[in-house]
Amino acid sequence: MQMKYIFLSLAISLAFSSFAQVDLINKVKDNQSENARQGFQWEPVIDVERMAIENQGASGTCWTYSTNSFLESEMARMGKEPADLSEMYVVRTTYEEKAERFVRMHGNLTFGQGGALPDVIELYDKYGIVPESVYKGLNYGTEYNQHGEMEAILKAMLDAVVANKNNQLTPVWKKAYSAVLDAYLGEFPKAFQYNGKTYTPQSFAREVVGISASDYMAITSFTHHQLYEPCVLLVPDNWTYGQYYNVQMEDLITIIDNALSKGYSVAWATDVSEKYFSWKNGLAYVPEKEYSKMTTEERENMFNGPKPEMAITPELRQQAFDNYSTTDDHGMHIVGISKDQTGKEWYLVKNSWGENNDHGGYLYVSKNFVRYKTLSLLLHKDGVPESLRKKLGA
Repeated sequence: MQMKYIFLSLAISLAFSSFAQVDLINKVKDNQSENARQGFQWEPVIDVERMAIENQGASGTCWTYSTNSFLESEMARMGKEPADLSEMYVVRTTYEEKAERFVRMHGNLTFGQGGALPDVIELYDKYGIVPESVYKGLNYGTEYNQHGEMEAILKAMLDAVVANKNNQLTPVWKKAYSAVLDAYLGEFPKAFQYNGKTYTPQSFAREVVGISASDYMAITSFTHHQLYEPCVLLVPDNWTYGQYYNVQMEDLITIIDNALSKGYSVAWATDVSEKYFSWKNGLAYVPEKEYSKMTTEERENMFNGPKPEMAITPELRQQAFDNYSTTDDHGMHIVGISKDQTGKEWYLVKNSWGENNDHGGYLYVSKNFVRYKTLSLLLHKDGVPESLRKKLGA
């Protein structure tokens, strides 16, 4: 995006706008230690090619920023010149689809700014994609996304439609709804120029980006679903009721490591509500001692160098999901592995909150944090070990 440097408190509050978790905002922005960067020495192990850090601004659109970033890396992996893909084009198509489902469900569907990682792949297949230079979605006069007013107006319109005051829906409600999206985000581009050639969104997706939606898999891991079978991930932002393959907890790590070792990156949905997730310090891990039992000194030094971690079990992971300790907060992009000075491996994660943290917009995330707090993964099926793919029948 054009605006990459926004104050920390703004970046955090904007990132969570779609989840209405005001209490969470204050928790996250305070999670930091002084001089944490000096406590770590990082050695890159794997680095997957990716585009520059962006900032989602005042919008709950992490799901499209993370997955578009993932698709850009997929282009590079396939030997293509990565294009800066338009997140707001995907948002526009999502709002069209959500409206249709919301009305058909008589309003009994989550409607808001959030979404799930596979939404981008599915909508890419239906609507195509365009470069960000063609569709910035900033018709309302700011340099960065501000979606609160737009979301409120769209939701009010749909509530009025569902209320059905005429005792029969009009044939023009979709046209009126789309006109609001036109006003805020811009009309759908029918044809555009890119590198001297004319494309439609569909031909650009086919000829320039060149991915096939059927090549991608969504993965989750919970004990309330049958292992190695498809399941519906039961979180509010899974508004399509999309299916995910359910694997064992340790398979999450096996899949990510295998994918990265072969040059495949991974889109990642996770919980970031815990005190041991620090955006400012660019670190996330699971301390050996619970935060509530730490001394003041231990809390102040949580991120000042490597620390022992709690052992994570499938039972502990499931309990956190069942009791709302783990919630569907945020989407990011896993792009590499690095070692700290003790030899421990961490995932290098690309975020979409701008560059204003200790690592220029990136985070180092421990494998135990991924075991504990992952909601889902999205990746190319060839990044999944063949033995696991056979179990999944994929």
